[in-house]
Amino acid sequence: MKYISSCSFGKDSLSTVLIAIEHDEPIDEAVCCEVMFDEHISGEVPEHREFIYEQAKPYLEQHGIKVTIIRGERTFVSEFFHVVGKGKCAGKIWGWPLCSRCCIQRDCKSRPLDRYRRTLPADTIQYLGFATDEQDRLLRLGENKISLLEKYGIAEKDTFQICKRHGLLSPIYEFANRNGCFFCPNAKERELRHLYDYHPDLWARFLELQQAKNKCTELFNRDFRFDEIDAIFRLDDAQYSLFDKHKGDSA
Repeated sequence: MKYISSCSFGKDSLSTVLIAIEHDEPIDEAVCCEVMFDEHISGEVPEHREFIYEQAKPYLEQHGIKVTIIRGERTFVSEFFHVVGKGKCAGKIWGWPLCSRCCIQRDCKSRPLDRYRRTLPADTIQYLGFATDEQDRLLRLGENKISLLEKYGIAEKDTFQICKRHGLLSPIYEFANRNGCFFCPNAKERELRHLYDYHPDLWARFLELQQAKNKCTELFNRDFRFDEIDAIFRLDDAQYSLFDKHKGDSA
């Protein structure tokens, strides 16, 4: 029998692997799907991707756990420019993914993972990072799926300390409450601000995409176009600069 753990290298899924190590639970492989922005650029927040490849992956491998990182054929950009074949949007490109019905999650992550799982033995046991206080998710666990966090009574808040204990808490939690792709429409303002401040090359790509014509969806999230978010941040910066200048003149 084979034991694998689905691992995005966020605190919950990584804690599951670390708990398996600590308690000598059987585990053969940690499987991660790296969603891609385009053919060359990862969809992971850059700091988190660096953490995966330079810290977390080597650590697990040193403990005898195979780390498999898969990628689907589709990317965020290929989905963005996919031409709709039927319905009221026929002939248009998809544009931005919807907050409540993300085609990226479905086509670029879930389906590649499902294809990979079908290559595994039928009796493979899969560990999932559901904490003991996430009852709705635990109730949906299917056959051959186990939560080690539930088994050892670990709540979601405790997963931070487990990762810290091993020196493996992703830097993404310094500016985000959860691990997600940098283009996620559910990203909070603080996450978007981090992208704006520290990754202007990626931000510029988003502004280019906003200019694409004939999109089904013009809004980046539920409230704003991406160029509107950009304008808000630029205005914030201008106001801060004016405030700082006023303080300097008054000194």
